[in-house]
Amino acid sequence: MTAFGAALYGLGTAVPLVVGAAIGLRWRLPKPVLAAMMAFGAGTMIAAVSSELFAPAFAQAGIVIAGVALFAGAGVYVVANHLIENKLGPAAIGWALMLGTILDGIPENTALGVSLTSGGGLVLLVAVAVGNVPEAVGGAALMRDQHNFDRRRALGLWTATAVVLVVVTVVGYLLSDAIPDTGISTVQAFAGGATLAVLADSLMPEAYRDGGWWVGMATAAGFLVAFALG
Repeated sequence: MTAFGAALYGLGTAVPLVVGAAIGLRWRLPKPVLAAMMAFGAGTMIAAVSSELFAPAFAQAGIVIAGVALFAGAGVYVVANHLIENKLGPAAIGWALMLGTILDGIPENTALGVSLTSGGGLVLLVAVAVGNVPEAVGGAALMRDQHNFDRRRALGLWTATAVVLVVVTVVGYLLSDAIPDTGISTVQAFAGGATLAVLADSLMPEAYRDGGWWVGMATAAGFLVAFALG
């Protein structure tokens, strides 16, 4: 694996973000379809957290370090997401969405870059890529319908976010050799905690609200696909 390969993995998570934003700005997807996409993405992310983020961190660093990092990742996301939703206000919704996506994506893509040095990353790549699509579709549609964002400006925000995620993936890969094993495990567990918080606070509640009881099947399907890839 080279830095170029890491950049390709980063693009694998970033391009779906831009594509999702473009879809959300141009078309109105039926709520059940978007809910199924969210639930499927949630299932893939659950598999990634368990197999590629927390499991190796737990095996290397132990329950104390991995557990503290897990709770730290969840706590940072929960607090920051609360501040974004309640302090910035509707007038800053575009920036709020971008910050929320970056807050979610930075630890995930850092962990992705780090995991590439050990030959992993495929499950996490699929999970992040699949999860980014409905997040961007829903966020961009909200910007268009409720806050009258110019489409070019909105797409520019999501594209800038995608670029950040690619850079973070490459930096994570380049720094992986300089980071001690316990530091890598901390990053992985932190990303796992942030991802779990995203699932609990945003992705799964919204999928259930828009899709109803049957989205549990889509979640199971996403988990199975990601687990099989691992």
